[in-house]
Amino acid sequence: MSIDRALAGTGTWLDDRFRGAKGIRTFFRKIFPDHWTFLLGEIALYTFVILILTGTFLALFFKPSMTDMVYHGTYVKLDGVHMSEAYASTLRISFDVRGGLLIRQIHHWAADLFVAAIMAHMLRIFFTGAYRKPREVNWLIGIVIFPLALLEGLFGYSLPDDLLSGAGLRITQGVLQSIPVVGTYLSYFLFGGQYPGHSIIPRMYILHVLLIPGLFAALIGAHLFIMFHQKHTQMPGKGRTNKNVVGAPMYPYFMAKTGAFFLFIFAAVALAGTFAQINPIWLYGPYNPLAISAGSQPDFYMGFLEGALRMMPAWQWVVFGHTFAFNVFIPALLPLGFVFTAAALWPFLEQWITGDKREHHVTDRPRNAPTRTALGIAMVVFYGVLWAEGANDVIAQHFDISLYTVTDISRVAVFAAPILAYFITKRICLGLQRKDLHMLQHGLETGIIRQLPNGEFIEETRPLDEERLAKLAVPERLELPAGTSEAADAEVPPPGMRGSIGRIRARLNKIVTETVPMNGHGADGHGPDGRGPDGHGEPAAIGSRDRDGGESAGGSEHRG
Repeated sequence: MSIDRALAGTGTWLDDRFRGAKGIRTFFRKIFPDHWTFLLGEIALYTFVILILTGTFLALFFKPSMTDMVYHGTYVKLDGVHMSEAYASTLRISFDVRGGLLIRQIHHWAADLFVAAIMAHMLRIFFTGAYRKPREVNWLIGIVIFPLALLEGLFGYSLPDDLLSGAGLRITQGVLQSIPVVGTYLSYFLFGGQYPGHSIIPRMYILHVLLIPGLFAALIGAHLFIMFHQKHTQMPGKGRTNKNVVGAPMYPYFMAKTGAFFLFIFAAVALAGTFAQINPIWLYGPYNPLAISAGSQPDFYMGFLEGALRMMPAWQWVVFGHTFAFNVFIPALLPLGFVFTAAALWPFLEQWITGDKREHHVTDRPRNAPTRTALGIAMVVFYGVLWAEGANDVIAQHFDISLYTVTDISRVAVFAAPILAYFITKRICLGLQRKDLHMLQHGLETGIIRQLPNGEFIEETRPLDEERLAKLAVPERLELPAGTSEAADAEVPPPGMRGSIGRIRARLNKIVTETVPMNGHGADGHGPDGRGPDGHGEPAAIGSRDRDGGESAGGSEHRG
């Protein structure tokens, strides 16, 4: 009772001064749907928290200085070697600070997991259509967070000033210099003079520990606030509509679950940091502009930029004495710019193509949006080809083939593979839709075969339950103005569908909204249990003869 009185008194004291009781009650009653894909965003959030905690510890011992010194520390293999204070302090963290190496490795693994979780989270949002109205702004916030995460990772693993990170910085400087007109000025501004100079590590340190984390905190806070205000999306299911949220309240269920999940993530990263070595900078040695190591690879999230640079032919123009290094500028900035620009514009482009301006709080199953899913997989394959090409030397060595052969294959695959992936994915989605339609028409197969008195064999089926029926439901497709996507070809097209733009919009609408028609009775008039539309009649027979005397395909199939 004394504890209850103390809590009540504290709550009353705070509410009398800040009037927060009503807001806290609303917060605790917030409903969160339960689906495993929603954990991807939580992984990104909690790894960010881990990065802040471990980064604060490392900042206490790291010296962001490029002042030259001679090392006489614990790691005797580098005794007497000239190096920067940044590299020496990283060695000290690794070998002399109690728990320093473990914290360094946790920090690095958390950084990789942070970027991977952002990628997976954004793919989930794209494939399920969770970016649609009213969540376009949150989608754009995610688009901004992603490249910031790439920059934060680049600056983070460059701070130790080892040989591997120095090679990455040299590539960064080359990319900056390849930008026409302003490239040399940008490089001079970042490095504070000629490369490598003595200013790049202190400047990257400020960006890494102050500016970009501050932007992260602001953007993540805005992202969570908008999500909380607009309510969470939910996957299709029984009783789930655009006007409700089916799930569990924030307190106590979600708080307990998400608190345990944070501990699980921390434990997983700690285990990785304990047993899986990552970024052993003492093996690489201090950075020397004249040295480089074979088989060096960046962290996975920068691999696609490395692959684009290795893949690009040596195209350069010299105009009035000025060199335009397209062999660096195009692969370094064009793929990244294309992917992010297309992703940012897609919600608005899709809305214009489909004419769908409704609010969406129930997401789509990826199979029910074949074109969108196919485009997403095509982008994933495009990224994968570039990422694999970033290790073309390692691939050539392990498979004992020519390095130039690997590069030539990648130059073809970077265009052919995404196109092939698009069509294959779209066919798979349409095939899965037909499977769902078959289940709606005929129900679930029980595996029970029954012989009729006339000798026919039939398979018993059972109707779908309400939960499965709700998951298989397909959202209503909206037609373009005038009620049909052929409006642009009408004799008097409606406003918005006239001219060449209207015809392009109508054709894009056919592509984007392509799907297998589904309705309550199915294309052949059968109900969900495989019988007639009224639920009567015999189920289809295995090996029975159809009206034309041919043999049906089997199972519950009938010819239309």
